[in-house]
Amino acid sequence: MYFQRIIYNELLKHQKTRQITVITGMRRTGKTTLLKELLNNCSSSNKLYLDLERLDTRELFSEKNYDNIILALKQLGLNLDSKMYLFIDEIQLVNNIPSVVKYLYDNYEIKFTLTGSSSYYLKNMFTESLAGRKKVFELKTLSFKEFLLFKNITKEKNRSEFKYFNNYEYEYLHKYYEDYLKYGGFPEVVLTDEKEEKIDLLNDIIDSYVRIDIPSMSDFRNTSKLKKLLSLLVKRTANKIIVTKLASISQISRPTLTEYLQFLEDTFVIKRLNVFSNNPDREISKAQKLFFCDNGILNILGNNNSGVEFENSIFNQLSQYGEIKYYSLKNGNEIDFITNNKAYEVKETPDIYDLQKLKRMSSRIGIQNYYIIGRNKTENFSNYIWGGEIL
Repeated sequence: MYFQRIIYNELLKHQKTRQITVITGMRRTGKTTLLKELLNNCSSSNKLYLDLERLDTRELFSEKNYDNIILALKQLGLNLDSKMYLFIDEIQLVNNIPSVVKYLYDNYEIKFTLTGSSSYYLKNMFTESLAGRKKVFELKTLSFKEFLLFKNITKEKNRSEFKYFNNYEYEYLHKYYEDYLKYGGFPEVVLTDEKEEKIDLLNDIIDSYVRIDIPSMSDFRNTSKLKKLLSLLVKRTANKIIVTKLASISQISRPTLTEYLQFLEDTFVIKRLNVFSNNPDREISKAQKLFFCDNGILNILGNNNSGVEFENSIFNQLSQYGEIKYYSLKNGNEIDFITNNKAYEVKETPDIYDLQKLKRMSSRIGIQNYYIIGRNKTENFSNYIWGGEIL
């Protein structure tokens, strides 16, 4: 069964362009499924799907004479005299593929749609060779809205038509959201009902990342230090990170630590948020805040309190809508998230004082739209604004 992802319509639109479509993201987020769905919806019969996990396909794209590659594509059924559609999976497995794609793109009428498991690889290999020829799309783990779709929750029940809080929908969706908070949004994990199997799948994703992704996409010799760092970062989720302090605690040199953090971010494990600033305010804190890109990964790596778990989940939901920053003064007052000129404060059990404080902080930086996002119902608000848009 195929469940449509939020990103699908954007990818479908890009299929009509000459540019190369590149889908990237962490392993097992559904890139192959998405690629095959785009293939199935391609109206042309002059199309071909190739999986670079197959040895014979890797050998084909490792060919030094690129004209031999074209000959092989013809033998596989493509008509060279009309526009071709080539869908290639797992491009990170062939080192010279950017050069091959560039040659074919420049000399033949081919629409490429590619998948690759890491922006770390793509940034290093694709930036120069395919400059101006590609657009990269990041496939994240499921948003809560997608999570509900995968759970076969009907549209009428997963989205309120009311402006204000709807108690029935809250009670109906609460159990699903608690599951989403705990196990995250990897499609396989979401489609599995057994808790033990969810945990096994998440452990396997982490194990594959450490055993396969780190060695294949970096030259780090001591992966044990990187694993130790991940455990330390879990404890600092939703908090500011001070690199010098973290280097001292982890006993990793500052240059190496900086490289590790960038690698973890480029391979979609963590995300660091910069501070929001619309003026040179000396009272503003400059430290970055840290989040994990999936709650399942966060929770499988360590234990967190429910507040951190909730804030990390909201970060991932808001990240579907654009770049996120946070605002923080050196006295400790802050706004959790700012995106698209809207301010969001995350509280497990909010009250009216949280809203008043958020209003003052938002006014300070000229933001008029501000929202409290709560996990638990409280009686302190006469009206709850229903947060349907971030499902």
